[in-house]
Amino acid sequence: MIKVMFVCLGNICRSPMAEFILKDLVKKKGIENEFLIKSSATSYEEIGNDVHYGTVRKLNSVGVPIEHREAVRLTQNDYRTYDYILGMEEANIRNILRIVGDDSENKVYRLLDFSKNSRDIADPWYTGNFDKTYEDILEGCNAFLETVLSKK
Repeated sequence: MIKVMFVCLGNICRSPMAEFILKDLVKKKGIENEFLIKSSATSYEEIGNDVHYGTVRKLNSVGVPIEHREAVRLTQNDYRTYDYILGMEEANIRNILRIVGDDSENKVYRLLDFSKNSRDIADPWYTGNFDKTYEDILEGCNAFLETVLSKK
C-alpha cells in the first residue's frame, strides 16, 4: 500500500483539495485499494474545521467527490506511517521538517516537484483563486501518480 499525506498550513484548502483529487484519480484507475491518502496541517489555526467553502465549490464544479472531515495537524508519527509527505510550498516543507525532524528516509517533497515545472502552489485562502490552485494541484497529483506507478 502506498501511503500519502498532503500537507498545507491549515488543512482546509490546498491539502484536502489534493487529498480528494488524488483519491478520485486512483479510484478512476481502479487502484484505490492500493493507496491510503490523507491530509493535515502544519499549524493549529484551523484544527477541527471542515474543508473551506472555496475548495468545496471548486471540487463540486469538476465532479470530484468530497467527504466531511476535520482539519488535523501533522505529527511525528505521520513520518513513520506515510511513504510520501507532500507539502504545497517551501514554507510547508520547512514547517513539516520542524514537526517531523529530519527527512532521513527522503519522504518529504513539494507536490509540484513531481511536475515538469517545479514550483509552489499558492494558498487560495490569500489569493482567492481556487481555479488556479485546482489546476496546480491536478497537475501535481497527475505527475505524482505517474511517478509512483512507474516505480511499481
